[in-house]
Amino acid sequence: MLADSVRRLAAYVRDYFPHSARITIAENGSADGTWELAQSLAGEISGVQAMHLEEAGRGGALKAAWAGSDAEVLAYMDVDLSTGLNALAPLVAPLLSGHSDLAIGTRLARGARVTRGVKREVISRGYNLLLRAALRASFSDAQCGFKAIRADRARKLLPLVTDTGWFFDTELLVLAQRARLRIHEVPVDWIDDPDTRVDILRTAVGDLRGIARVRGGKARARASR
Repeated sequence: MLADSVRRLAAYVRDYFPHSARITIAENGSADGTWELAQSLAGEISGVQAMHLEEAGRGGALKAAWAGSDAEVLAYMDVDLSTGLNALAPLVAPLLSGHSDLAIGTRLARGARVTRGVKREVISRGYNLLLRAALRASFSDAQCGFKAIRADRARKLLPLVTDTGWFFDTELLVLAQRARLRIHEVPVDWIDDPDTRVDILRTAVGDLRGIARVRGGKARARASR
C-alpha cells in the first residue's frame, strides 16, 4: 500500500497540484520493513523524503514532521489515500491566501461522497456529536485524515497539544477553536479502507479520555494566553 500510495500522490502533485510541495513519509514504531521501503521510495522519487521515529503514535509523528518542516503550509493525509486527491488544492488554497488558519476535510458536510460501512458511519457521527455536546466543537469532522494548517499557526498550537495518538487531531482543532482561529472545511470524496489496522475499541477509549482531559479546562487556559 505504501509504495502505491506514495507514487500516486507524487504523480498527482507533479501533474495537477498548482503549488510546489514536498512529501514526507513519517514512519514510526513499525517492525514490518516500512522504514526500509520508505527510504527506498525517498531515493527513487523526486520530492519525497522519509523520517524515522522510534515511538508509535500518529500525533507524535505529525508533530515531529511538521516541527521539522520549513513549508508555509503543512498538511497530512492517511497512507491509504482514502480521501480523493482532488480535494488537496481546495484544502490548502484558503491557507495560502490568508483566508483561513486551518483546513479540514469533512465527510459529514453537504457535497461529500462517502463509501463506508454502517458501523464506521455510526461511530464517526456519534463521535462528532459527542464533541459538540462535551467540547462545543463547531467543526463537523474531527477524525478525517486530511488536514492542513498554516505553519505560523502550527508553531503556536503544537506545543499545547499533548496527545500523541489518534486524539491529536481533535485536540488540535479544539485548541484552534478556543484560540478563535479560522477553520475551513472541504467536503471530500472518501472510500473506507476495509483493511484498516486501527483498533476501534482502543482508539475510542483513548478519545474519551482525551475529551475528559481537554474538557477539564487546562487546555482552554493555555490556548488563550
